[in-house]
Amino acid sequence: MVRFLLIALFSLLGFAAMVAFSFGTPGRWVFLALALALLGLGVHDMVQTKHAILRNYPVLGRMRFLLESIRPEIQQYFIERNTDGRPFDRDTRSLVYARAKGADSHKAFGTERDVNEAGYEFLLHSTAPAEVPARPHRVRIGGPDCLQPYDMALMNVSSMSFGALSKNAVLAMNKGAAMGGFVQETGEGGLTKYHLEHGADLFWEIGSGYFGARTAEGKFDPAAFSAKAANEHVKGITIKLSQGAKPGLGGVLPAAKITAEISEAREVPMGTDCISPASHSAFHTPRELMGFVAQLRELSGGKPIGYKFCVGSRTDVLAMCKAMLETGITPDYIIVDGSEGGTGAAPLEYEDHVGTPLTEGLMLVHNALVGCGLRDKIRIGAAGKVATGSDIVKRLIQGADFTMSARAMMMATGCIQAQKCHTNRCPVGVTTQDPRLMRALDVTDKGNRVHNYQKLTVQEAAQIMASMGVTHPSQLNARMLRRRTDHLTTRSYAAIHNWLAPGELLSSPPRGWKADWLESDADTFGEHAPMPWPSPREPAQSAPPSRVEPKDSARRAVLPVGENPGRPEGRPAR
Repeated sequence: MVRFLLIALFSLLGFAAMVAFSFGTPGRWVFLALALALLGLGVHDMVQTKHAILRNYPVLGRMRFLLESIRPEIQQYFIERNTDGRPFDRDTRSLVYARAKGADSHKAFGTERDVNEAGYEFLLHSTAPAEVPARPHRVRIGGPDCLQPYDMALMNVSSMSFGALSKNAVLAMNKGAAMGGFVQETGEGGLTKYHLEHGADLFWEIGSGYFGARTAEGKFDPAAFSAKAANEHVKGITIKLSQGAKPGLGGVLPAAKITAEISEAREVPMGTDCISPASHSAFHTPRELMGFVAQLRELSGGKPIGYKFCVGSRTDVLAMCKAMLETGITPDYIIVDGSEGGTGAAPLEYEDHVGTPLTEGLMLVHNALVGCGLRDKIRIGAAGKVATGSDIVKRLIQGADFTMSARAMMMATGCIQAQKCHTNRCPVGVTTQDPRLMRALDVTDKGNRVHNYQKLTVQEAAQIMASMGVTHPSQLNARMLRRRTDHLTTRSYAAIHNWLAPGELLSSPPRGWKADWLESDADTFGEHAPMPWPSPREPAQSAPPSRVEPKDSARRAVLPVGENPGRPEGRPAR
């Protein structure tokens, strides 16, 4: 390899010398200047101490850094197959781009996916397909205490803050949502003038920083919240507990990145780091969370109130359910964010290894609500890599009532998956505050694309359901989605997973759920049941100080913890 590079370098220098000398004396001076510059660069590389490769291979070693800098583009445009790219493969990105433009999104010559690979999933069509409904289905959001229910589209813009997105990207999504009559969720960065520009229906997200509704100390401000929640475009309020890509982690927007507009929107001072704590200060237990839900509902005049989180402990989910049962307060909706969800910036360890994927988290929350007899009062949203019509249908089968999409909406706005969101150098102006870069994003054109993409994708979902013989999502069941478990076997979701019956946790918790159900407590988050063996990190005779002991003898019983064994096929998700 080194020999090849040396030959290439000397060949290039020889060619440059021939060209330079052909121009006479001026050319010779140019060549001499170039040679001296390379000589100086080589001497610098040999004496510097930061890069070993440059000390051993001066000048030539810089080829490595050059090739490394363009590796993502080489990988994406020349190497990866249509089904290989991550987080979204080329086929999915092409489909989003085509639908956003209103172009033909069909593909010829059959699937490129390996349908015999374990994990491959497919939907069952009907021998007698149904007619596609004339109007797209909408979901009524609003429980028994909601005074202003809202009819939600099957696919909406998931939470993305101004600051993470450029103002032009926020405006384009707002315009598209207004044209299509679907929701734009604001993200925790606050309810800004850009979210109100085109009159789209909004779900205002309230995070742990309470941006836009906070005191000078960063606590929740009821008066400020009430004033903004009364806006006619705010149709619902989402309490953000955690984010799929980095659950359990707060965030910091450095002072250097806080512009005057961001300072105004988030109500934070210039010159100070903008901190989003890992947890909320307004509540600390499941019971207090329900109290906060009731408080926001009252302050907003009875608008739908829900919360979004990435599922962690099943005990925590059941503790929330117990808090609902004991207080009589229920959220109007819960959005489940999968760990495969995206973000502008997160540690790789969190993106890859923390949090529950959407499929497992969604079914867990759905099952818990069904098992507690609460499912009919609460709608469930699914967020995390929802980009196609089949994604929507799969999530409906797994327990969702509607879906939220962030990165696909970014792609409809022009995102090319450059994965530079955290650098402020987004090449298409979607995730940057650089005026030079964001000016490339035309709000009118991209707003039309967002509208086209959402409309055509929801239409495709309706077409798929009609091909499955159903005209309403309530007719879907877990037998209609199958998964290949090995080279010779496919099984339906009804057979692979255990679906609880309404009220089953209240009457007779099944063995796989019993330990978590007994342990869960409306007054605490976290798992605290004693293990049947001592931890290797602690003496057998003592418990860690933070451990909460069970409240009664029944909860002291040590029961096996784990997933339910599969039941016979036939119990549907709904």
